[in-house]
Amino acid sequence: MTTSTDPRPSDISTTSPRRIAIVTGGSRGIGRAISRRLAADGFAVCVNYARNALAAEETLTEIRDAGGTALALRADVADEHQVADLFDAVEQSFGGVDVVVNSAGRMDLSPVAELDLETLDALHRTNIRGHLVVARQAARRLRTGGAFLGVSTTVVSTQLPGYGAYAASKGAVEAMTLILARELRGRDVTVNTIAPGPTATDLFLDGKSDEQVASLAAAPPLERLGTPEDIAAAVAFLAGPDGRWINGQVLRANGGLAA
Repeated sequence: MTTSTDPRPSDISTTSPRRIAIVTGGSRGIGRAISRRLAADGFAVCVNYARNALAAEETLTEIRDAGGTALALRADVADEHQVADLFDAVEQSFGGVDVVVNSAGRMDLSPVAELDLETLDALHRTNIRGHLVVARQAARRLRTGGAFLGVSTTVVSTQLPGYGAYAASKGAVEAMTLILARELRGRDVTVNTIAPGPTATDLFLDGKSDEQVASLAAAPPLERLGTPEDIAAAVAFLAGPDGRWINGQVLRANGGLAA
């Protein structure tokens, strides 16, 4: 069952002309930066989370302290009933859905020879099934002028050892992008995918030595790691009016690390 963390319905008007965004995995890391950026751009934002209610509350506080409007709703992106309830709740609270960013994801690393198949199933449940479950609801509910954005990874191009299962799951996200864009012909809804390079999030930095981080930061021609805000800026462009002619594309936001 979808639950809300203090939605503050008094802050929300179903007659507001503002645009409405759902950000899955929106409470931490890149998802949090996307939630904050879209709220700063004037969207009313639903911050979706799977387990960490405290992180969702922290994200809401940051958005509201900056003058934005947001609510947090819990849902497992791979559960079709919870995701349908999530969209229902957003439509009831805000009046509709204009942008969906599916940034929820799972990363487990292992050489193929040592791959645990239960881990593989869990990874693909979130990254493939979850993406399609969210995309299905977005395709049904996005209003005219809307946008659906997936999140992939530059590892699909760099193909580093140990990333086989994860890269395969994100390759599925990329493969679906243009297909869904074509399926939504006539709706004035864009479909694109962001593929970040190495980005300085807690998840990315965890377990890496200073030497490993320095090596990864030096790899792009810009010679630094990306920031969550870098990725959020790319999402904001594709979700906003200036990105309306870009459709069915995968944007590698990686500082020139890979095409």
